[in-house]
Amino acid sequence: MGTTDALTPAVTSVQRAGRPGHDRQSVLTIAVETFNEFGYEATSMGTLAERLGTSKSAIYHHFPSKEEVLNRALDYALDGLEAILDEPRASAGTAEARLRFVVTEAVRVLCERLPYVTLLLRLRGNTPIERHALDRRRAFNAAMAGLVESASSDGTLRTDVDARTITRLLFGMINSIVDWYRPGGPMKPAQLAEDVLAVAFDGIRSH
Repeated sequence: MGTTDALTPAVTSVQRAGRPGHDRQSVLTIAVETFNEFGYEATSMGTLAERLGTSKSAIYHHFPSKEEVLNRALDYALDGLEAILDEPRASAGTAEARLRFVVTEAVRVLCERLPYVTLLLRLRGNTPIERHALDRRRAFNAAMAGLVESASSDGTLRTDVDARTITRLLFGMINSIVDWYRPGGPMKPAQLAEDVLAVAFDGIRSH
């Protein structure tokens, strides 16, 4: 698991205005926004410098390369997801309880680190850094799939739908949040997690 400094997706209005004097965190935040807007490959250091309202050399003061910016951003997304599996509630209790916990926490991390997870989900695997990140993402997905399999085996989940199909649908529902969730809106992460659990475990039929 990579180690990262504490990072915050938020950026102040002064930083958004592209004024000089950015710290490492604000450079990373705006870089991730730019990667998500134009695509990582299409974004040059010159583009980042323009967005930041500074010079390329000022960026190099914080990051030695564009690749390192990407690496740090992906670490931030993946460290948050991997930390879920290290929590006691991810490995103790029934399969259903563990699955509910992991789903809830995955939604929380996605909402709190939205731009970073968005970048992770859009990777194409064209560079060693991207491929390494995809390997870490697949490992997390495999752990979550294992919980679905366990819950299916012990009779918690319906048996007329293949566990692999349930896993794919669950991943799809969670990952789709990046396309429409807006931080600061009326829907809070905790409520969103409850809604995902309700639909995943109870369906959409009125009781």
